Amino acid sequence: MTTTVFTEEQSSRFVDIVEDDLKAKIHYNEFGSGDETVIMLHGSGPGATSWANFSQNVEPLVNAGYRVILLDCPGWGKSDPIVVSDSRSHVNAKALKGTMDALGIKKAHLIGNSMGGHSVTAFTLDNPERVGKLILMGGGTGGLSTFTPMPTEGIKRLQALYRQPTLENLRAMMDIFVYDSSSLTDELLQQRLDNILANQEHLDNFVKSLDLNPRQFPDFGGRLTTIQAPTLIIWGRDDRFVPMDAALRLVAHIPNSEMHLFNRCGHWVQWEHKNRFNALVLDFLKGE
Repeated sequence: MTTTVFTEEQSSRFVDIVEDDLKAKIHYNEFGSGDETVIMLHGSGPGATSWANFSQNVEPLVNAGYRVILLDCPGWGKSDPIVVSDSRSHVNAKALKGTMDALGIKKAHLIGNSMGGHSVTAFTLDNPERVGKLILMGGGTGGLSTFTPMPTEGIKRLQALYRQPTLENLRAMMDIFVYDSSSLTDELLQQRLDNILANQEHLDNFVKSLDLNPRQFPDFGGRLTTIQAPTLIIWGRDDRFVPMDAALRLVAHIPNSEMHLFNRCGHWVQWEHKNRFNALVLDFLKGE
């Protein structure tokens, strides 16, 4: 019997892709060997990776028989740097398609967190036949909020951290990233800051991209009704980065969708409520 090791180092992989005008080396982590594949895409925070975003959600999926891939988008983690002047959602969708092609994955279930939600939505709209089920958490479409001034308080703090990656700015962002910040220890924050500072080129390129195009994530509102994949929308009631009414837009327009809203929860449901998140995801994937 093969034992799966759930560590970043031992699961680390690279693949060279060419997809349309994107040529890049993409980093990913891989676990399990099931017949069905689940691919996860991370958010846009400084130093983010899919391992950092989803490390607490991998083991239940593997134990349930899925192959799990955590993809680092271009410009994050160990993937190649990039400057994006148009739609980052579509650039990441190209990276996802190129990686699936290179790994021989014809169809996968997709989980997107924040920016990752925008990216898997873009992929689903352009490649519907390659998506099994779709899970969107804290992201999925751009556009203005009806109730919350934009950019939101959280996005402002995120961009400030990119421009000045200090412990003070990291603490300011993380303090509103989750509902209860008391669990964010000094050690955890320092580890995150070290991860942020590990690749200055990624930081610089994100700022350059914002200067070229402040709206990196387009509004898919007019196309959401065409998504036929069964879709689970998961959100934090107290999200100060992407307002809750974005979730309502998604569930209102995606025909075969459902939504679960967590109270006392910020922008990081899979970390703040990991056990319930894992149970919801498994039930959704296994359901008819």
